[in-house]
Amino acid sequence: MSVVKLDDLTPDGVHIVVDWGAMVIGSSVFIPCVNTDKATQQVKTICIERKGWDIVAKTRVESSLLGVRVWRIL
Repeated sequence: MSVVKLDDLTPDGVHIVVDWGAMVIGSSVFIPCVNTDKATQQVKTICIERKGWDIVAKTRVESSLLGVRVWRIL
């Protein structure tokens, strides 16, 4: 089992690694999870508080999977 780093997500207790460095303005990432409130909170902590980014995060169902889609905006 790998170590959970500061910018990793664990909304359902499962370790999710997102390549935040590759996320440019206008790009998005889908995070499949059940606990969408916790995922949104963790994403906001990473993106807004730590990185100073503006984002939009919405709970969605994509390809029959519940999760959170995060867009990096200006």
